[in-house]
Amino acid sequence: MILPTLNEEKGVGKTIDSIKTDSFKKNNWNLEIIIVDGESKDKTREIAKSKGAKIIIEKRKGYGRAYKTGISKATGDIIVTGDADATYPFDRIHLILALALKVLFLINLRDSQSGMWIFRKEALKKIQPLEDFNDGMPFSEEIKIEMFSNKNIKTKEIPSALYAREGDVKLQSFTDGIKNFKYLFKKRVN
Repeated sequence: MILPTLNEEKGVGKTIDSIKTDSFKKNNWNLEIIIVDGESKDKTREIAKSKGAKIIIEKRKGYGRAYKTGISKATGDIIVTGDADATYPFDRIHLILALALKVLFLINLRDSQSGMWIFRKEALKKIQPLEDFNDGMPFSEEIKIEMFSNKNIKTKEIPSALYAREGDVKLQSFTDGIKNFKYLFKKRVN
């Protein structure tokens, strides 16, 4: 599991605690929690470390940059991502994983902006190199579009939930929206 963080002391502990680690053990699944921290000034890293997370400090800025760093350091063959602000239903991740491992995947994508994804790390070899992806917010939709449009990768979007956010909002709706729009336009033209 890869969680990018920047001053998430209010949500990171709750996020990690919500993971049903007993369900992972019962299924004989290894669980690796990687925090890719953008030099938080609060207690984010200390809290995450006390919960058993591996901490990677990423000095380069960007949401995509954090994921690229985390994915490159992950040792498992399935990647789960999400924000560390307690908004995603990580309390259900073991159920979603079980479904994802059993279902015949179809191509259908409705939410390109979600920060929670699950995929086999092996699938990255079938798309463009990780370092070629955008370092900013467009990374989220870019990696999904690459995965969902590749005929050699089986994909499926599973409906989820979103909880109330813990901590300060870092998303800049207008600026990030324009960046995502520019990315989509460029992607469509190319």
